[in-house]
Amino acid sequence: MEFLVLLLSLFLSLVSCASSDPTTETLRLCMTTQLGDYTETSQIIHTSNSSSYSSILKSSQQNPRWLNSTSKPLLILTPFNESEIRAAVLCSRKRGLQIRVRSGGHDYEGLSYLCKTPFIIIDMINFKSIDVNLADETAWVQSGATLGELYYSIGKKSDVHGFPAGICPTVGIGGHFSGGGFGTLIRKHGLAADHVIDAILIDANGKIMNRKTMGEDLFWAIRGGGGASFGIIVSWKIKLVQVPKVVTGFTVNKLISQGGSSLVNRWQYIADKFHEDLFMRVILQNVGSGSQKQVQAAFNSLFLGGIETLMPLMKQSFPELGLEAKDCIEMSWVQSAQYFAGYKKEQPLEVLLSREALYKSNFKAKSDFVINPIPEIGLRGIWERFMQEELAFMILDPYGGKMAEISEFEIPFPHRKGNLFNIQYIVKWDVNEVSEANKHMNWMNMLYGFMKPYVSNSPRGAYINYKDLQLGTNNKGTNTSYIEASSWGRKYFKNNFKRLAQVKSKVDPHNFFRNEQSIPPLPGLFGIKEV
Repeated sequence: MEFLVLLLSLFLSLVSCASSDPTTETLRLCMTTQLGDYTETSQIIHTSNSSSYSSILKSSQQNPRWLNSTSKPLLILTPFNESEIRAAVLCSRKRGLQIRVRSGGHDYEGLSYLCKTPFIIIDMINFKSIDVNLADETAWVQSGATLGELYYSIGKKSDVHGFPAGICPTVGIGGHFSGGGFGTLIRKHGLAADHVIDAILIDANGKIMNRKTMGEDLFWAIRGGGGASFGIIVSWKIKLVQVPKVVTGFTVNKLISQGGSSLVNRWQYIADKFHEDLFMRVILQNVGSGSQKQVQAAFNSLFLGGIETLMPLMKQSFPELGLEAKDCIEMSWVQSAQYFAGYKKEQPLEVLLSREALYKSNFKAKSDFVINPIPEIGLRGIWERFMQEELAFMILDPYGGKMAEISEFEIPFPHRKGNLFNIQYIVKWDVNEVSEANKHMNWMNMLYGFMKPYVSNSPRGAYINYKDLQLGTNNKGTNTSYIEASSWGRKYFKNNFKRLAQVKSKVDPHNFFRNEQSIPPLPGLFGIKEV
């Protein structure tokens, strides 16, 4: 009987080999050899012939705009341990293949699952453990976990601890932390990356390193410089922050035509100067349709305290908003994570564990930083352009507070003191067709061009986690031009871009980990004469 089972297994293996791409099969055999007999490779290696391939590929593509892409990986790896990732790195490098690493699939340009040359995807879905240690107020978080899972894990253990990261609970830890990461606690505690105190990384040589063995330069680079340029970060150690047992949320909606414009104008002058316990962002969007279309400003806020403390503070800081106690909701910090994600505080905490985004549509996004208030003529121009689009947003996130206290060189994220607020522009559409996408992207480009006089310059700043390939892309191949990459690199990182390139030269001089906007090696450090 055992002999028959062995023959059947051998037959199925031969059939699979005959129907597989030769490169895919060679890569699979290489990984099998690296891993040995203790790993059941069929559970973690998914080729295009696998029944699981398509569902895994689409499982966390958060922007449907890329679903019709012809860029498909030779195989998808869903590893359970570091040795399996190490094998993928070594075998891909040996075969001249690229690697894309996907945590939550939220990369705005799809770079965690798209590539113009033969590649594989390492999907970190099984790397999602979270170990919260209240004794020293830290946690180890694997890169495949989501922000929602992290918040849930903290909230289940403590009602006086939190973490300063993003608002969308389905975002993956790996990409979010490595790009900086900010949310409602930004003015009180800064960025997520400001609170990373250790990490485990696998480099281009398959070496597994922590903070001590990777060194401070590389540890600096992965906290805001985009981890995909330097290796595969499998887990992060973070320092939790303390939060009050009761926090308060509110959202006040004002139509631009009914006083909203003057309120947005006033907000620009004061939001970065509010008490650091008060975070108030503005969400601009068009509402209604046809002759009923209007622009609305939503003042969306979190206060680290109760309503009794908030009300006098608001009357002193922003009386024009007319906030009333009935507009406010008291809740725990973890419930505020639900509130900002679009859930009700009464819903069970388990909603944070869902990996299905509440709202999913085709979109294009861009970003800016504002250092001087936008004049009223600029605001009127924004309202006029919003009336030309169907579903558009501008999200204004205030800075100041802790962000003004941290040096722009502390980590690669440089947008600190002097910035009033960040802008995220988003345009969405339903029909996934090229002509439809071009129409809405043209509108976005028109708005972005209009905003040029009113935002930062030399360089015009941008946020790496709101990735935008229209800022510029690297040339193909391993010899990425440092000067060409500076066209987009300085927008994201300002004067930190050169140091990032220096780190890249030391840890990945042959530029194995690369994509359209990865950090290039600095030529002079390893003998390339032309840049």
